[in-house]
Amino acid sequence: MKTITLGSNTFDYQDSGSGDTTLLLLSGWCQDHRLFKHVVPLLAQHYRVLNIDWRGHNAARSYDGDFGMDDLTADLVLFLDRLDVERLIPLSTSHGGWANIALSQQLGPLRVPKTIVVDWLMTGAFTDLLQNLQQSQRPESWQQARDALFAEWVAHTDNQDVINHVQQEMAGFDQEMWIRSCREIELAYRQFGSPLQRLEQLTPERPVMHLYSQPHSAEYDQLQREFAQRHRWFNPVKIAGASHFPTLESPDKVVMEIRSFIG
Repeated sequence: MKTITLGSNTFDYQDSGSGDTTLLLLSGWCQDHRLFKHVVPLLAQHYRVLNIDWRGHNAARSYDGDFGMDDLTADLVLFLDRLDVERLIPLSTSHGGWANIALSQQLGPLRVPKTIVVDWLMTGAFTDLLQNLQQSQRPESWQQARDALFAEWVAHTDNQDVINHVQQEMAGFDQEMWIRSCREIELAYRQFGSPLQRLEQLTPERPVMHLYSQPHSAEYDQLQREFAQRHRWFNPVKIAGASHFPTLESPDKVVMEIRSFIG
């Protein structure tokens, strides 16, 4: 891992491969570069791949005071400018999508001609999710709420990479970061309604691919197909899988779809 200081914060990142296209890999909150450990070597055969840990998500877990989603986006702009990256395609997972779309909006279609979101729940915050987000922001209940999510995420998979990622890697983030992440995710839902509504506000419009494996729901699949019919720039692609972590569970398929989308 390399390190870079932006403002008063230090970031860990990987810089792999080469090529005319640069991919910027962005995990969700309380995740880090290890989420992409299987796809980076495959993608680096064809592209330059930047894999950065968010503020406070570096190995030292160090950061300078409280921060939110807007700060994550600002960090990315500084990072890309420092590395002289003129044109890129962001690829985010889960709720890293909020910062991805904000970055795409800010940089515009000349610098960000396409973007990719992975396993980002496209509906609004249903009651159970909203309750979990709120419980996760209370010091007395955050760990119980987090552990309930962890149990759900590994309930139907025997993939050891997925299980380790959830139970060891994600569990390595402390109470303060988990509370912050759930606060910012709830704020994003309240501001935009849902990821689909957020994507509708991305201007100018440009191709967006959503790669996902879960949930297994005909209604959820249909919701995205109907959205794609109304918005031809949106391309939902479902990959067979038993978890919310296709970059760990199905890396070959993920890379195949990415290469097809980039062209």
